[in-house]
Amino acid sequence: MSYQASIDYLYSRLPLFSRIGAAAIKNDLHNTLEICKFLDNPQDKIKTIHVAGTNGKGSTSHMLAAIFQAAGYKTGLYTSPHLYDFRERIKINGEMCTEEFVISFTNKIKPVIEKIEPSFFEITVGMAFDYFAQEKCDIAIIETGLGGRLDSTNVILPILSIITNIGWDHMNLLGNTLELIAGEKAGIIKQGVPIVISERIHETTKVFEQKANLLNAPIYFSEDFLTFTHFENNWHTASFSFTQPLVHLLTAPIFNKDFTIDCDLPGKYQSKNLNGVLVAAQLLATMGWKLNSAIITTALGQIKKTTGLMGRWECLQSSPNIVLDVAHNVHGIQALLEQLETLPYEQLHIVTGMVKDKDVDAVLKLLPQKATYYYTQSHLPRALAAKELAMKGVALGLKGDCYDEVNQAILKAKQNSQPKDLILVIGSVYLVAEVNRKLFN
Repeated sequence: MSYQASIDYLYSRLPLFSRIGAAAIKNDLHNTLEICKFLDNPQDKIKTIHVAGTNGKGSTSHMLAAIFQAAGYKTGLYTSPHLYDFRERIKINGEMCTEEFVISFTNKIKPVIEKIEPSFFEITVGMAFDYFAQEKCDIAIIETGLGGRLDSTNVILPILSIITNIGWDHMNLLGNTLELIAGEKAGIIKQGVPIVISERIHETTKVFEQKANLLNAPIYFSEDFLTFTHFENNWHTASFSFTQPLVHLLTAPIFNKDFTIDCDLPGKYQSKNLNGVLVAAQLLATMGWKLNSAIITTALGQIKKTTGLMGRWECLQSSPNIVLDVAHNVHGIQALLEQLETLPYEQLHIVTGMVKDKDVDAVLKLLPQKATYYYTQSHLPRALAAKELAMKGVALGLKGDCYDEVNQAILKAKQNSQPKDLILVIGSVYLVAEVNRKLFN
């Protein structure tokens, strides 16, 4: 098969969450274990770091990958979903896996697909493990899909686990309380493996502590070791300042008590992800990984360039500023609104589209009434119709019109904008994925 034929086969043959939602989820690890067994358990041949959380797990994974790459390690990175190219999910040192590998893997795995009928995600997880093992990665950063306990990635025994935060998302799959959601995320905690929690909240602290204590896993709430103190934003980059009230993680601290990181992911909400990553980096240094302040500082200043990350407060152009952000749930939108408070602009234009299984009403209630809205939708069965989204928004005082697709909506927003305005594209990863970047080059 050609590369395109291989991709078409995977898309057509396997249940895909982005298209059909919860029906694509398998509530056990049986298929993943069968796939890994067929592949001779590649997940056991690589060292890994496991990252889960409601929001921030993608940014955190890319930050860690950038740090290990800057330190000279051959670094695998598995994330989902992709925006433009399927191979974005599986990278080594920022380079997507080859088309030839996808072809050969698809041919190899066909008998398993026909036998056990796995999901798309289960197959891509096996594909990533196989690639990283074949290429002999020094380390691989593995991002969960959703949840943790029953997530297909949860067949690894990592050297370190990170849970970024807990918020309201995928309640139909993970539970309708923060404690229940945290319990699912805590499923990545392993016997004796250190776990870093990037954001402490009252409702979930005991959940994590009880699971970690049960498994004798050292637990580190990053806010106990680093305090975020100051933020300065200049659209494309930002400065994050921290102080270290405690340094007993280390025999010799990597950073001074007070220090500043210049990061090319300028969202103020990245402060919490950075908190977790910086504590994780210091733990990793005590394990013998050659990480120091110079490496970490350099890496965090060029995450996008190093890893190819897109869609996290990504500025496509200026005059007016056009920003893409994959914020799509209550927690993500709250963080985004906090970011807006740090920036100067005149009129705000919001291009938005959402999927049906999100808490659409809760998100819309958070959005500012002073903005001008452009309601649209992605081309997926899960997408909420633009007209229905607009009806909900207008009923809440969010005035705007409907557009058939996101690029048409952005074009209209540009026509309506002045140079000092801000155009924000939010609401769905899949909506951001349909933005035609060639329009902004």
